[in-house]
Amino acid sequence: MNFFVYAICFGVGLVFTVFSALLGHLFGGHEAPHADVGTSGHAEAGFEETGMPGIAPFSPTTISCFVTAMGGLGMIFSSIEATKSIWISAPLSILGGLLIATGVFLLFETVFRKLQSSSESRVGSLLGQPATIITPIPINGVGEIAYVQAGTRYTAPAREQKGFALASGQSVKIVRIVGTQFYVQAT
Repeated sequence: MNFFVYAICFGVGLVFTVFSALLGHLFGGHEAPHADVGTSGHAEAGFEETGMPGIAPFSPTTISCFVTAMGGLGMIFSSIEATKSIWISAPLSILGGLLIATGVFLLFETVFRKLQSSSESRVGSLLGQPATIITPIPINGVGEIAYVQAGTRYTAPAREQKGFALASGQSVKIVRIVGTQFYVQAT
């Protein structure tokens, strides 16, 4: 009987994980229709105090890991004579499931932190960097610049710091950034 309950937990967790992965890839996992979850449709995404997306401790990913691990470990423990009793196999299975789910959570949290580091520090390092006007900036108007950061070429809307006009192809220096608006001056 114990083995059967653990097998159901294992099967439900495994099926949920597989279907979530397949359906997420088939349907993109984005833009949940008629439901604003605040995370662009990612059920496991959450926002921390930093405002950076990440994985929540009680996300579907960690819950399915717990259920799957608990079921799998329960099947193993209920097959061993020394841990066959429900009073031994259940606590061991729950503890093992919690440890595995915690490990998965910490792994994903580490990966998300490394991959989604704040762009604020990168934007701050652009001050004083050279750029080139690619779309002319009219008097008190907006044009476009191109700049290179870490070997990658980026473009951004730009204004001249004092409102002067700047021609296409002219070299400039980034002097200020407000939101997504870059302010430049001729070099």
